[in-house]
Amino acid sequence: MIQNLLEELGKNWPFYMHLLLEHIGITFTAVIIATILGLAIGVFIARKQKLANSVISVVNIAYTIPSIALLGFLISFTGVGNTTAIIALTIYALLPIVRSTYVGITTIDPKIIEASRAMGSTDRQILWKIQLPLAFPVIFGAIMNMVTMTIALAGIASFVGAGGLGVAIYRGITTNNEILIWIGGILIALLALVIDGILGFIGKLVEQHKMHTVVNKK
Repeated sequence: MIQNLLEELGKNWPFYMHLLLEHIGITFTAVIIATILGLAIGVFIARKQKLANSVISVVNIAYTIPSIALLGFLISFTGVGNTTAIIALTIYALLPIVRSTYVGITTIDPKIIEASRAMGSTDRQILWKIQLPLAFPVIFGAIMNMVTMTIALAGIASFVGAGGLGVAIYRGITTNNEILIWIGGILIALLALVIDGILGFIGKLVEQHKMHTVVNKK
């Protein structure tokens, strides 16, 4: 089996590299959009807490829709291809970002915010210099989980005509070729592990930088 996998990879490496790059492109387009939207929505409901439960409930409902059903629904509006896949992945990626941003901001000690206002800080300054930095560990942890989930979920994008490593899996299923299925699955898993490791390393660097900054201030 392993020998067959290596032979197939060696023979058609440009094809699999193309699928890998497509997978990365689809995934990270959805991740970037979801992160921006999720942060904006999370900050908004943290300030308008009367709307928080309603907004999170709506996002929760969208999250529970089966992926195939959501992709099928979107096809009637956006057609087949990468656009439909990106929209679906963005919808699924929103919940962890919205929830973590809201929780991270609302669990900050109110005394810290009050002290900042007493020192003359504006709402924007409080958000960027206090709330988001303090909420960073919670938000970044959610982003790490969301990225890994999105990489895995992007594997079904091929069922709506999108690219990515799911193409190899889909071809393997339709042609009863287990080698293609294995290669597609293994590459998706490796990509998720590598990206998770990179993000974990970045998170540690940020935390070390914050600790170093605090020590220097003291």
